[in-house]
Amino acid sequence: MYNRNKQNVYLQNQVMTATPKKLIILLYDGCIKFINLAERAILDNKMENAHVNLIKAQNIVMELKGTLNFEDGAAIAEELDTIYGHLNTALIKANIDKDADQVKKCCLIMQDLRASWVEV
Repeated sequence: MYNRNKQNVYLQNQVMTATPKKLIILLYDGCIKFINLAERAILDNKMENAHVNLIKAQNIVMELKGTLNFEDGAAIAEELDTIYGHLNTALIKANIDKDADQVKKCCLIMQDLRASWVEV
């Protein structure tokens, strides 16, 4: 319990002091984490855990979608909006079907997007 509280405090401090770019990267990290947990849960036949983690991943994708700035950099925002929309749909389908392969594909997309943000 004590270690969990220390982790929460550390994460809270990390978020509170992060730049906007770092916050986006933290969202990607969280989404990738939950997608990986969901994939593992599907492979272990723990469907409730898979469902919970896929919902968390979907929520993060929608948060990322909500951060898009269509006034500054509209072309990139529109592209990301489309990608996030497709990704959210894929996560929903993967959740319904409990499809580990589809979950893995979603993870690869998120990893690519994260890598692009790190390079910016």
